[in-house]
Amino acid sequence: MKELKLMKGNEALAEAAIRAGSDAYFGYPITPQSEVIEYLMAHNPYERTGMVVLQAESEVASINMVYGAAGCGKRVLTTSSSPGISLMQEGISYIAGAELPCVVANVVRGGPGLGTIQPSQSDYFQAVKGGGHGDYKLITLAPATVQETVDYVKLAFELAFKYRNPVMILTDGIIGQMMEKVELFEQQPRLTEQFDWATKGKVSGKDHVIITSLQLQSEEQEKVNLRLQAKYREVEKNEVRYVTHHCDEEIDYMIVAFGSCARIAQKAMEEARKQGIKIGLFRPQSLYPYPYDAINKMAGKLKGILTVEMNAGQMLEDVKLAVNGKTKVEFYGRFGGMIPSPNEILNAIKTKLIGEK
Repeated sequence: MKELKLMKGNEALAEAAIRAGSDAYFGYPITPQSEVIEYLMAHNPYERTGMVVLQAESEVASINMVYGAAGCGKRVLTTSSSPGISLMQEGISYIAGAELPCVVANVVRGGPGLGTIQPSQSDYFQAVKGGGHGDYKLITLAPATVQETVDYVKLAFELAFKYRNPVMILTDGIIGQMMEKVELFEQQPRLTEQFDWATKGKVSGKDHVIITSLQLQSEEQEKVNLRLQAKYREVEKNEVRYVTHHCDEEIDYMIVAFGSCARIAQKAMEEARKQGIKIGLFRPQSLYPYPYDAINKMAGKLKGILTVEMNAGQMLEDVKLAVNGKTKVEFYGRFGGMIPSPNEILNAIKTKLIGEK
């Protein structure tokens, strides 16, 4: 039965993982996502559903445990924050190369290096461009609310198994730490299906299922890469997600922002509209696949676009690719854990787009 609760973002993510019918969680504490594993440990999902929760000895160990469980055809996830996700990159690349489903959530903090525990969006490149080695992609979802965080956990597992690919939920310390009212979906059953691609050990009369990302022959590795690229084209065709505010009206300008930054940008847009500025907001919900076509169709009707991010301008590159020269694209950002205010964004609209002094 659906349930309405007031929950912190990280705790809601953990509860959603239980309710999504997860078989296992492997992780390691790191601020600002530690509440995920703390919640799972405190609420003992093994008694509720049989879900295994294990604190591994490191992020490297946890992602390789995910690899093993995913290879058995299980719903499995891990969570971490920026430096921890960096440590997982080799394992994530292996999982993508082996074409296995899993969910990875990154509650982003400011960097580079150990940086700060304050929120940031500076892992955008790492998430959507393939943070590890090789030609691979992570389906990447960017929630802007605690409710979307809950919903995306369920969606992430669905997409992971549909495409046999890792899915990343890219959130941050704002969403992870804030409390909001959420509607929790009903408890889902754990998987009982035996997938033909999953390892089962030696079955009478059948060969072993071998799961690997290693291909020593170049011809075979190229076949793997071509298969992956064909899969990514299917993802790009079917899984683009975004929302708009006032973009179906006659507007002169548009803000593009994702995640928690989009919430702040929405306040700036509302104030700008009160002051007579014709402006809308475009919020990508999927960062890969990115909504290039949707932005491109709007760009030709606009005098300018402002990209707002909590980083040095990473999504900016995808916005420029989408626009393809049809209008000017400006950027406003704060980074290192600093959060832009609605007034700062409104000022950037006036100075960078409209040209006010």
